[in-house]
Amino acid sequence: MQNTQKYIQDSKDKFLNELIDLLKIPTVSADSAYAQEVIRGAEKVSEFLKEAGAEKVEICKTAGHPIVYGEKIIDPALPTVLVYGHYDVQPADPIDLWTSPPFEPVVKKTEIHPEGAIFARGACDDKGQFFMHVKAFEAMMEANELPCNVKFMIEGEEEVGSVNLGVFIKENKERLKADIILVSDTGMLANDVPSITTGLRGLSYVEVEVTGPNRDLHSGLYGGCVANPINILTKMIASLHDEDNHITIPGFYADVVELSLEERAEMAKAPYSEENYKKALNITAVYGEKGYSTPERGSIRPTLDVNGIWGGYTGEGAKTVIASKAYAKISMRLVPNQEPEKITELFSKHFESIAPAGVTVVVNPHHGGEPVVTPIDSIAYKSAAKAYEETFGKTPIPVRSGGSIPIIALFEQELGLKTVMMGFGLDSDAIHSPNEHYGLFNFYKGIETIPYFFHYFTEAMK
Repeated sequence: MQNTQKYIQDSKDKFLNELIDLLKIPTVSADSAYAQEVIRGAEKVSEFLKEAGAEKVEICKTAGHPIVYGEKIIDPALPTVLVYGHYDVQPADPIDLWTSPPFEPVVKKTEIHPEGAIFARGACDDKGQFFMHVKAFEAMMEANELPCNVKFMIEGEEEVGSVNLGVFIKENKERLKADIILVSDTGMLANDVPSITTGLRGLSYVEVEVTGPNRDLHSGLYGGCVANPINILTKMIASLHDEDNHITIPGFYADVVELSLEERAEMAKAPYSEENYKKALNITAVYGEKGYSTPERGSIRPTLDVNGIWGGYTGEGAKTVIASKAYAKISMRLVPNQEPEKITELFSKHFESIAPAGVTVVVNPHHGGEPVVTPIDSIAYKSAAKAYEETFGKTPIPVRSGGSIPIIALFEQELGLKTVMMGFGLDSDAIHSPNEHYGLFNFYKGIETIPYFFHYFTEAMK
């Protein structure tokens, strides 16, 4: 790996400039106005894979946005690593909260990243992270030190639920055959506290619509006489939690796996400062389900959150109106044994049942995903741990993440493959928020660490 590491050190400026070029492309998968930009992003990813040394590189069409595939098979008898990532990004809204334009990447120093961080939408989630794999592969190819086979599957719909990935996988099982899937779309505890994600929460995402009168009404003439959909919706949403912040949907917790006190004690050994947590978010107090710590609430417990709510007049000035309709988007993060379809059904039945007379309710399910827990005694996990030890000088801590990557469960179901999640982002990187960024330390450290995983995994599989 010595020549690989030398190439990486000599190519840092090149790698950063290439990432900046990729980040300039607004690959927003949720907005059809960016459809051509998403295609342009796929083409750019394809170019980088070819330049790095991948073969059979293809932009694979789907019913939605394309998937970029590439591979390098040096010996069919050797192990194969399938690298997954996504080049699509979240919308940049609200634009006015960005300190620099979201698709004009800029490197700025911060308190957490004194060496600099690259600010742009997608910098951490997931362009900066999947690009580490492309550059690590390039380095191993240039140094003639690629120890095993590698395949790349970089999609353009992760931020909208990977709606066409399942079809692609089912139709390409032979092409996607591998021994392990490697993903960097997660984070670690801190730059001096490396960690490997071993669990992800699942997801149930719905949109609700509450309808009252057949048209918007004058609030003076009709106020107090008819049900106001916005008032009703806010009351219904408020009732979904009790005074202890438990979710009130009947049956919601029926399948939740409760961790033992011993398991919770092990989790509590991970470094955590409540004061630093509050300071980073500029809040005076934490908030959540009674009986659990903040790290537990964000990883091993299910949640229900309103992601957006709207209706009526929201423009400048005043308009005295009772809206005909009100809407909200609601996500529920799920833990092992909770099934997204079942939770969506429970939510729908409950939400419809609590609607008062005078309004009608429609629940429209969006995407979902299964929760995942990966083993820490596998060859892949142990190889990843050794790789982190090589570059960080510390043994990584296994942690469960509060986020969701629905396709991890899909990989196991359709391909029969486990996944190792080697994320290098930080909670402070503001993914999905204005001013998303990714530390240069993290970007380069990821590129340095990944080749060691390939080396140790190949050795262990012999």
